[in-house]
Amino acid sequence: MIEVDEFPVLETDRLILRQVTNDDAKNLLTYFSDTDVMKYYGLEPFKSIDDALAEISWYQSIFEKGTGIRWGISLKGSDEIIGSCGFLNKSVEHSRIEIGYELSKEYWGKGIAGEALESVVKYGFQNLQLERIEALVEPANLASLKLLDKLGFEKEGLLRHYEFTCGKFDDLYMYSILKSDLVTT
Repeated sequence: MIEVDEFPVLETDRLILRQVTNDDAKNLLTYFSDTDVMKYYGLEPFKSIDDALAEISWYQSIFEKGTGIRWGISLKGSDEIIGSCGFLNKSVEHSRIEIGYELSKEYWGKGIAGEALESVVKYGFQNLQLERIEALVEPANLASLKLLDKLGFEKEGLLRHYEFTCGKFDDLYMYSILKSDLVTT
């Protein structure tokens, strides 16, 4: 279980990673309704504010159950959520967890996802007693594969027809990073 008394706020050079609330639903709807953002997400593009509120409810439920934690990404000086990243499907017995992320298209290619993920990975290893963080990525999602490589994740193999989403079976690459992979200074 993820045992945290209150939701942690993370800060990087350019970003604030914070809890997403129902007040952020309009921001989430903006990027989750974008077909380009949703292309590899495993869900259909959102059509209404209710879809965004359901996503926020899921973020809250995984935090309350201790199985995950999802941060909203905002630029310093702005409270607008432009994406999210975080953990899901924690295995206490095996000290491992999955990581996931998405970012509004207008912020792609600016290093924001990498900056957010680096902070979240560091938090996971330092605060959640994790040994392993996994990422599952569709082979065609080249930007995400490149980002994981850059952050030191290793590609372990292809999981064939691993998920059934949006009416089709998807192959997914399994990437991972171990606590011992990070150089501590």
